[in-house]
Amino acid sequence: MKAAYFKEHGGSDKMLYGDYKDPVADAGHVVVRVRACALNHVDMLLLDGRFPPPEGLPHVNGCEVTGTVEALGAGVKALALGQRVIVFPGFSCGSCEFCLRGERTVCLRYGYLGAHKDGGYAELVRVPAANCVPLPDSISFDTGAALPLAFLTSWHALVAQADLKPGQTVLVQAAGSGVGSAAIQIARLIGARVMTTVGSDDKIEFARGLGAEHVVNYRTQDFVDEAKKWTGKRGVDVVVEHIGGETFERSSYALARLGTLVSIGSHDTHWGRLDLRHVYSKNLTIVGTNLGSILELRTLLDYVASGRITPVIDRAFALKDARSAVQHVLDRRNRGKVLLVP
Repeated sequence: MKAAYFKEHGGSDKMLYGDYKDPVADAGHVVVRVRACALNHVDMLLLDGRFPPPEGLPHVNGCEVTGTVEALGAGVKALALGQRVIVFPGFSCGSCEFCLRGERTVCLRYGYLGAHKDGGYAELVRVPAANCVPLPDSISFDTGAALPLAFLTSWHALVAQADLKPGQTVLVQAAGSGVGSAAIQIARLIGARVMTTVGSDDKIEFARGLGAEHVVNYRTQDFVDEAKKWTGKRGVDVVVEHIGGETFERSSYALARLGTLVSIGSHDTHWGRLDLRHVYSKNLTIVGTNLGSILELRTLLDYVASGRITPVIDRAFALKDARSAVQHVLDRRNRGKVLLVP
């Protein structure tokens, strides 16, 4: 098969395109013919070596995949050849303490497609049959590929972790990112009011189009001051934060008393700090999350099929142009998800 892969760490110039070993559908697994695969920040961490692939190099990135079932492994009965599927990207053991408690995303052996195993920057990919969810005919492969990580993580952050309620206020960092554009739509679906940040003025109308009531260019405005003005000095109820560093710290200052900061990533730096006086004096909740469940993915598919939420796709690149796609993301030129299409 053809794949986009890398044999050494670095920038987009390390991405190669060519022949790669064919995956095999062994017991309990299927091979999916990839129809679309979305790029994610974790792909950039794997490529530049900040998160080296556990199985070593060469490696194929790509954790958000839609496609059709190409081959069935032994014992697989719930799927059919040619069936349209969306792949749930998380792997868990099913037997550790946390899996038995129903918290599979913190499994002791948790992993991601495209990170811990070769992923979807390819014509074919091997995945557990249990991770394949039927993709409705009404949802395109491109639209489906924008869901499994960005939308699912944002949904779990706002619904399960922050317990967001209608009428509450939310600050979503980085509207132009996949998780940012997803979080804005989900918060609006719940009935919350949304403020968001962008890195350039040309993204302001884009953010407003998603449903943001107040948009701040963080390069020219102080988003903490703007959050206080927007809420009448009160502060916001929830912050969705995935940048890290100073943004993480200042996000906590934007919170109201009893507010919740949900950390769902660290796109700038893996480190952040807190002024603990704000945490305990305002009774803040600081919570982390890394994905949702297969059940939540099915719920999202229902909302997409009904037209109530729409994944934002910036553009699609041909698989052979993976190097250009990666550079497009590294340059932060995208508004929403970037896809690879074999």
